[in-house]
Amino acid sequence: MSPELISILVLVVVFVIATTRSVNMGALAFAAAFGVGTLVADLDADGIFAGFPGDLFVVLVGVTYLFAIARANGTTDWLVHAAVRLVRGRVALIPWVMFALTGALTAIGAVSPAAVAIVAPIALSFATRYSISPLLMGTMVVHGAQAGGFSPISIYGSIVNGIVEREKLPGSEVGLFLASLVANLLIAAVLFAVLGGRKLWARGAVAPEEDGTTPGEGTERGGTGPAAGTGTGTGTAGGGTAPAAVAVRPGQDTGGAEGTGLRLDPARIATLIALVALVVAVLGFDLDAGLTAVTLAVVLSTAWPDDSRRAVGEIAWSTVLLICGVLTYVGVLEEMGTITWAGEGVGGIGVPLLAAVLLCYIGAIVSAFASSVGIMGALIPLAVPFLAQGEIGAVGMVAALAVSATVVDVSPFSTNGALVLAAAPDVDRDRFFRQLMVYGGIVVAAVPALAWLVLVVPGFG
Repeated sequence: MSPELISILVLVVVFVIATTRSVNMGALAFAAAFGVGTLVADLDADGIFAGFPGDLFVVLVGVTYLFAIARANGTTDWLVHAAVRLVRGRVALIPWVMFALTGALTAIGAVSPAAVAIVAPIALSFATRYSISPLLMGTMVVHGAQAGGFSPISIYGSIVNGIVEREKLPGSEVGLFLASLVANLLIAAVLFAVLGGRKLWARGAVAPEEDGTTPGEGTERGGTGPAAGTGTGTGTAGGGTAPAAVAVRPGQDTGGAEGTGLRLDPARIATLIALVALVVAVLGFDLDAGLTAVTLAVVLSTAWPDDSRRAVGEIAWSTVLLICGVLTYVGVLEEMGTITWAGEGVGGIGVPLLAAVLLCYIGAIVSAFASSVGIMGALIPLAVPFLAQGEIGAVGMVAALAVSATVVDVSPFSTNGALVLAAAPDVDRDRFFRQLMVYGGIVVAAVPALAWLVLVVPGFG
């Protein structure tokens, strides 16, 4: 048995054990990386740790730390109420607002994980308060980011168009952008319909008294009131449960404007400035989102230690372990050539249409665990030989690869999916993880075939 096949079978075993024995998959993956890397791939510790996603580790820790502080001092509550007022109380519009916001950020040049890191914590805080399925809200954020991700001025668009030009293939910048935009928009529409969007429309606008804090309506954050449940099931989406009460800090004025029970005190103003600074630093100055978030969180913690005392404990450590472990094992697979081995095996198939659909599936499966841009950079050159035969349209093939490799970023093992999982407050994380994993599996199974059928079979380009 070849080393590459052994490494794939070990990954399957990791999934089976984690699913049946409730062991953290990240811990299992670290053990698998050690075993396979040492015994099969002949890697030393440095070679194994080369795949550790240090940048993603800092992003997950930094963003969840900063937004844990924002939740503790009531800033996210204030933002939620501001969003309700923005859409005149129509809660059903909020998922689409989040979709459009992340799409606009990536379309103008934000890296997809940075946009998701900024928007997801606010979106999921809103979902918890108003009994919206966190799966709906989280996937709308991720698909929004991918919808704008291939504009001609975006990071993904620029990279893929550059690869196409370097390989001297026919290309269409507008076609690539529209393919991703339409695909993600259609997926978002289906999700909205399936995960409770129609019930949200039926609820209509949130009444002023429903949007405020009234005695007995709920409890402090972390209690047993309406907001304290896990809220991870799709059955609660659009249900009639009233939003939970706003947690009141000592000395807080509960007579805020418009009945929200929230006013901008110095801590909240400073936190809002920190969130704006995060956006400006990441989008305007191309600074690292994780390091920037950690720095801002430390500044807020120093100024208001009481609000942030529990914030470190609320960092999603189990999620950090899971994601970093799995990606370290994927790094071992890349180091030992497993991914290249699989791609070259498919590229050698003599039937161009069959090779095309298999490349789309490889792109989707690998990208669910690794870099979307990285896998596109590897697969597009692999497609060159049979694209040169003229039987497959280059424009359609590149667009199909781009869609297949990015829509799967809802997987909890991808950067975007991990950020959504880590950002969700007051949820059963194990259940939410399983929901994201099942949905990611559905996307991996269905979207590459659909993209191939719509974009490759007709022979565009």
